[in-house]
Amino acid sequence: MINDRELVSAIVYTFIAFILLTVSLLVFIYYSRKKIIQKEIEKKDLEIKYQKEMLNAAILTQEKERKRIARDLHDDISSKINIISLNSHFLTVPNLSEQEIKNITSNIVDVSAKVLESTRRISHDLLPPIFEEFGIHVAIEELCNNYSNGEELIVNYLNPLKQDIFDEIDKKKHLHLFRIIQELVNNSIKHGKATKIDIYLEKKKKKRLLKYKDNGVGFDMKKENAKKGLGMKNIESRVEFLDGKFKFDSAVNQGVQVTLSF
Repeated sequence: MINDRELVSAIVYTFIAFILLTVSLLVFIYYSRKKIIQKEIEKKDLEIKYQKEMLNAAILTQEKERKRIARDLHDDISSKINIISLNSHFLTVPNLSEQEIKNITSNIVDVSAKVLESTRRISHDLLPPIFEEFGIHVAIEELCNNYSNGEELIVNYLNPLKQDIFDEIDKKKHLHLFRIIQELVNNSIKHGKATKIDIYLEKKKKKRLLKYKDNGVGFDMKKENAKKGLGMKNIESRVEFLDGKFKFDSAVNQGVQVTLSF
């Protein structure tokens, strides 16, 4: 039979084992929880870092646009207005012949027309008037028509649902989508040397899809520097505003394929 001393020893050992097991379990839970929290913190840090990069890209893009507009205003507007002013001053010179007056006046008219054209172009780059008047569908059509120039470049735009596909999303987001398409087309022309671009919009269930493809020179996706430019950062930041998902694919001599769901 088990005597009292053995019974007490068994109870004590059992209690100690229980305490050790409880402590071990608590330590395990503590470090597991700490590891999970650490992972969450790292995830949040990455999200904050990514958001900062997107914000920085947006700011850099705005600064780039401001510099471009300032340069256009200086080169295309200010210089031409100076020419008009100078020619207007010439008209005040006494004893001008009829031919001289005609030449000066003709020059003023020609330069004024160029100023008007430059003003329209700058205004269109900022926000196409047709965007406000007729909506994003017509604005995209005009964008594609303006870029298409016969055999050198063909830009196809297909949207079976027309304006309806955009009516379900906040109109404040329309401009972001328009700028994404504009940036993609600019990249295809400037960097991809594309001669054909296909833009297709469709709706699948509750999501809208933008499919974009060009036949440009493409690039190696393994080279990070090849796809990390200001233009791409700008696109990614606008995708964030759309609450969308962006898939980019390319290969050397195989053009670029982009899928955006929003």
